[in-house]
Amino acid sequence: LRVCFTHQFPNIYVQEGIYDEFEKKLVEKAKAWVVGDPFDPAVNQGPQINKKQFDRILSYIESGKKEGATVLTGGKTVGQKGYYIEPTIFTNVKEDMLIAKDEIFGPVMVLMKFNANNRRYGLAAGIITNDLNTANTVSRSIRAGIIWANCYLAFDNDCPYGGYKMSGFGRDCGLDSLHKYLHVKSVVTPIHNSPWL
Repeated sequence: LRVCFTHQFPNIYVQEGIYDEFEKKLVEKAKAWVVGDPFDPAVNQGPQINKKQFDRILSYIESGKKEGATVLTGGKTVGQKGYYIEPTIFTNVKEDMLIAKDEIFGPVMVLMKFNANNRRYGLAAGIITNDLNTANTVSRSIRAGIIWANCYLAFDNDCPYGGYKMSGFGRDCGLDSLHKYLHVKSVVTPIHNSPWL
């Protein structure tokens, strides 16, 4: 189980049959995650970018608790100096909770069993499965700009990247990104006495 708490991981949907085992392994990984000086090679996660983002993430954590989600691990600050937050994992989350609907952009995971994805954002998604048919079926059902199957954060300059829904419009990378630099112009000229008119 490879996990990254430093990037945006707002929602992780897990198949019900493996949910308990996945949850246990995920908590073990989170507790072993080292938070500290980002220049130290032994550290997995550095501080938040500034106090505003630090406070914003903490407010989401408090919101999750108030709305009835369960904190499996984390949820607190680290140390007395700097903007460090423990890797935080929520379970017993409902789709209408703020932590499930919003993009937090911090070390906060929302863990849920398979359900319909009604989120208002759709930048990226990841599917982990041993079944190619499942990967194809699920990837066609998810409304997101990029979907990674059995990988995550795999970027390529030829692969368009951009969001659906509230995650924006337009694409970066690939030929599709050229459209934002182009303007289409239509020129209509009547040809009088043409045999085709």
